[in-house]
Amino acid sequence: MSKKNKTDRAAGGIVYSTNSDFDYESDNSSEAEALPPAQQNLKIWLVKLGGNKVVTAVRDFIGTDADLADLGKQLKTACGSGGSTKDDEILIQGDHRDKVLAWLTGKGYKAKKAGG
Repeated sequence: MSKKNKTDRAAGGIVYSTNSDFDYESDNSSEAEALPPAQQNLKIWLVKLGGNKVVTAVRDFIGTDADLADLGKQLKTACGSGGSTKDDEILIQGDHRDKVLAWLTGKGYKAKKAGG
């Protein structure tokens, strides 16, 4: 048994069973299937981090982590900036709200600016 399987089972609460007919079923449905772009309702935020750093955050994406990472890579390329995808949001270094909004709407996503 690999180390990953051990931690997955321990996290699920089942460590050992005396039942010889027991079959462990993992719940891998934690990631939602990606919605089509027209059904996504993305919000574009301007977030100020410590040290006067400003990032553009795209939130409320519904889909897998791989789809989120792919969209993040495309947005970073379109903006010509660095960034990351974590905690179910895309972070792009700098204030690129207008570029991100234009790119997303051009690709058929429903997106709007949020925050103040």
